[in-house]
Amino acid sequence: MRHGMVNRKLGRTSAHRNALFRNQLASLIDRERIITTLPKAKELKPQIERLVTLARTDSVHNRRQIARVIADDTNLQKLFGALAQRFADRPGGYTRIIKLGPRRGDAAEMCILEFVDFKLEAEAAAEETPAKGAKKAAPKKETKAKAKAEPEDEEEEKPKKPAKKAAAKPKAEKPKPKAKEKEKPAKKTAAKKKSGK
Repeated sequence: MRHGMVNRKLGRTSAHRNALFRNQLASLIDRERIITTLPKAKELKPQIERLVTLARTDSVHNRRQIARVIADDTNLQKLFGALAQRFADRPGGYTRIIKLGPRRGDAAEMCILEFVDFKLEAEAAAEETPAKGAKKAAPKKETKAKAKAEPEDEEEEKPKKPAKKAAAKPKAEKPKPKAKEKEKPAKKTAAKKKSGK
């Protein structure tokens, strides 16, 4: 009987499915954000939530349980270190699924699975830039002075450019292969005359 068989098979054998989830869990812990199909993300979400909950209490037993699923030591340290501290006060719901729409090739529903407090590097840099904007104003003036010095260097480089063109002229002289090409059709016509006799 099939009672309580609620998990998706995803068209794979159990060993293949477990390997897929292990790889995706490792990628999610490493990068904190992955793009995958919606059914895979829905199957992966409870697994990563369970691992983060176990990692919040650092014990030998919890480390061994998580090590059964995640083999990489750096991911294990990150899970028990940075991620466990980040979600120490959160009672659950460490990840979110953001739908992206259908994939172009096979129209599979795609989504982003990421940790709740994940920020893109571009967004993080944009938030830090206004706070440090006053400090960076002074170095910009220095770069303008350097920029004025650079055109003098460019003037020195200008005489070098014609020399490069002069060196390129001998490369342009290649009429000899064309003469060989003319000889080839002549041979073919001679061969045709012979076959005509």
